[in-house]
Order: sequence, then structure tokens, then C-alpha cells
Amino acid sequence: MLPADARLTRRDDFASTIRRGRRAGRSRLVVHLQVRTTPDPAAPSTSARAGFVVSKAVGNAVVRHRVTRRLRHLVAPRIADLPAGALLVVRALPPAADATSAELGEDLDSGLRAALRKLRATASSP
Repeated sequence: MLPADARLTRRDDFASTIRRGRRAGRSRLVVHLQVRTTPDPAAPSTSARAGFVVSKAVGNAVVRHRVTRRLRHLVAPRIADLPAGALLVVRALPPAADATSAELGEDLDSGLRAALRKLRATASSP
């Protein structure tokens, strides 16, 4: 399970990460990743935090909660590998409703690799 201090809960954090973070889209989900260089005083900690967006387009409430639980379970061990201060938003797309946990895990790993690569590229450019 994802610890409480590793969860994104504020709307501003979600909006900022989606707007300013690096995006990597896959067939079942989209990964948005942002690393804050200056810590937010309102943020509970400087460790990486994650949040999930699963809209009604994915399915009814039962399906959306199932997808969210699977994603939360998949992100929990991976969050320690993210840079300190990283904010991660995983947005599920409609095909996520029929995907297995293994398929979601592959898309998540691929999306995280791509987003981290984009972050490194922008950090090294002047």
C-alpha cells in the first residue's frame, strides 16, 4: 500500500504536475512527472509523492476503483526509485479497465522511464 505521506492530495499539486511536469503517454495510461527544485512549505515531506486520475471514461465506480487499486499497488515499490521531491500523477485511459496488472505495470515502467529521460534532458539543457 502507498503510505499516506507518499500520496498527492492537494488539487494544486495535481494541476501543477499535469501542467508543468514531463508527460509520457502509453496505450493504457499517461505518466506526468515533475521534480520540484524548491520545496513547498505546505508539502508534508520532500520524498516523492504520487496521485492517480481515473475518470468516468474508464468505467463505472467499481471499475475505476479497481484500476486505482492496481495502480496504487504498482506505484508503491517504484516510488522509492524516483528523485526526492518528485510528484507523479498517473492518469488512466479507458483501455486500463480491461488491462491486467502485468500490462499496467509494463506501461507504468515504460512511462516512468520516458518521463525520467525527458526530465534529465531538460535539466541538462541550458
